[in-house]
Amino acid sequence: MDDAKHASKPKPVSTRNSRVLALALGALGVVYGDIGTSPLYALRECFRDRSALPPTEDNILGVLSLVFWSLIVVVSIKYVMLVLRADNQGEGGILALMALAFPERKAGHARVVAAMVGLGLFGAALLYGDGMITPAISVLSAVEGLKVATPFFDPFIIPLTIVILVVLFVFQPAGTGQVGKIFGPVTFVWFLCLSVLGIKGILQAPRVLAAWDPGYAVQFITHNGWFTLVVLGAVFLVVTGAEALYADMGHFGKRPIRLAWFGLVLPSLLLNYFGQGALLWRHPAAVANPFYQLAPPWAIYPLVALATMATIIASQAVISGAFSLTMQAIQLGYLPRMNIEHTSPDEKGQIYVPRVNFGLMLACIGLVLAFQSSSNLAGAYGVAVSLTMIITTVLLFFAARWVWEWPLWKAGLVCAPFFAVEAGFSAATSLKIVHGGWFPLLAGVSVFTVLTTWKGGRKVLRQKLADATLPFETFLEDMRKARVVRVPGTAVFLSGNPEGTPFALLHNLKHNKVLHERVVLLTIVTEDVPHVGKADRVRVEGFENGFFRVIGRYGFMEDPVVPEVLGRSQEYGLEFRPEETSFFLGQQNVVPTRRRGLAGWRARLFTFLIRNSQSATDYYRLPANRVVELGARIEV
Repeated sequence: MDDAKHASKPKPVSTRNSRVLALALGALGVVYGDIGTSPLYALRECFRDRSALPPTEDNILGVLSLVFWSLIVVVSIKYVMLVLRADNQGEGGILALMALAFPERKAGHARVVAAMVGLGLFGAALLYGDGMITPAISVLSAVEGLKVATPFFDPFIIPLTIVILVVLFVFQPAGTGQVGKIFGPVTFVWFLCLSVLGIKGILQAPRVLAAWDPGYAVQFITHNGWFTLVVLGAVFLVVTGAEALYADMGHFGKRPIRLAWFGLVLPSLLLNYFGQGALLWRHPAAVANPFYQLAPPWAIYPLVALATMATIIASQAVISGAFSLTMQAIQLGYLPRMNIEHTSPDEKGQIYVPRVNFGLMLACIGLVLAFQSSSNLAGAYGVAVSLTMIITTVLLFFAARWVWEWPLWKAGLVCAPFFAVEAGFSAATSLKIVHGGWFPLLAGVSVFTVLTTWKGGRKVLRQKLADATLPFETFLEDMRKARVVRVPGTAVFLSGNPEGTPFALLHNLKHNKVLHERVVLLTIVTEDVPHVGKADRVRVEGFENGFFRVIGRYGFMEDPVVPEVLGRSQEYGLEFRPEETSFFLGQQNVVPTRRRGLAGWRARLFTFLIRNSQSATDYYRLPANRVVELGARIEV
């Protein structure tokens, strides 16, 4: 009996390990899709075009050594081992790190906080530029493999790439739920293929394995001097996508991401890069496309198909990341309300933002048409990513100081080497600005302008509303003296100010001369954390004469749902009957003015943004047939 009983017991450790393995498999597609497709073009760019570096023995060993140690220092040590520790309640990404290290409520260091928040916003803005280039360069580099098989396909490369991109973006509303099930297995096969091709190449020239010695990198830098910067701009392509490790931490967790990296991704990448180096050692003419020329002729078409699927997966990960970044920015108050559709009833992280999707699609198609080849696109790639990595290092320093409470010497000692390496990469990629690197910078500056304008405009708007707001205590005192007709039902007045009297309430009382028997002043607050526990979701304060103030608290990774807040409020004594409830919204008619406030152009931009933002009715999931909007003219 005992043996049978023990045999039927679950094995917690085994179950946990199985779950970690399943998550690690899923992370292969979502987290490592971008960095996993870099072998298609990264090493090729080190010896082509602007670098014009001859594939000699010393140069090959030097470049491979730079590639090896870039993956070790930047990705393995910084991101996988250290940055993943900086989790904001399990969530990652540059905005999550910014909110962790610099909450707006933080006392002291006001100027430092303001500067670092601005820096974090700029880093987030640059990620949109990365999201535009990654799908274009990844898919285009995969399709270009057809030219290796036969020149016949040359005229069809651009049209086929555009068709694939359009299909990719058109299917975004369907969500990644079903497609995500094959992401991991397909990417697993892709990394196995990278390993096999790499081993095939290494066996032809095993001498390339010596490149693990950092002495070859030092010798290469010493011998080439300032020309090394040109090559570093191409070497940097091997670490693009490292930010995804941190951004997708909330979906998979630290352990699965680390297991996938050290167990499969890193070995596969190194084997393939070394294999390409060995091929160039024996056949320098293969520099035109060393990745595909590692494969035997019969495998070209299957490899192109596999590479195309891998790049679509990589692109999907970047697009999904842009959606998540947009949602975080909206919740933190840096972007206007937008329509956000949840594509899975089970996974909150699977969302679709139509406006962002359409904008990215147009940008990707435009980039393919403008640059015509992945080599030309590589000239534009890396500038934004390198700056984002530097910003992450700076934010990490402050997180170590203020969150982990490390002493100054320890935080500086840990972060300084990363900053130095990434500053070198940033200097190298800055040489690409004239070759197309201006595009992601322009995109980043444009997005940053929108982020700061919206935040600044909302601040001015709140201040003007606060100046004109009647203190709630004064309003209650007036209600004691006044004889106001009370009608059955509940009136909910949404307000951004959790203390004053909503102007919609005053306008309604002024024009309609009545109040409902229950009046709820509702404020939705977004905290500097990804998620708010159910126990902390709602706070209800009751006043005399049927007045209530309700505070609904959400994290920046959550959707605010007003009916949910009111439903929970019943636990605190507030009666809520949806069929007897009316929702009153204050609709601000914002008008640009020359008076003191926002600069003229910012005021016009803010006005445009607020007029094109999603309605509060849709955003807060209010029943449209029970909403009343009351307008007011406000000058900014």
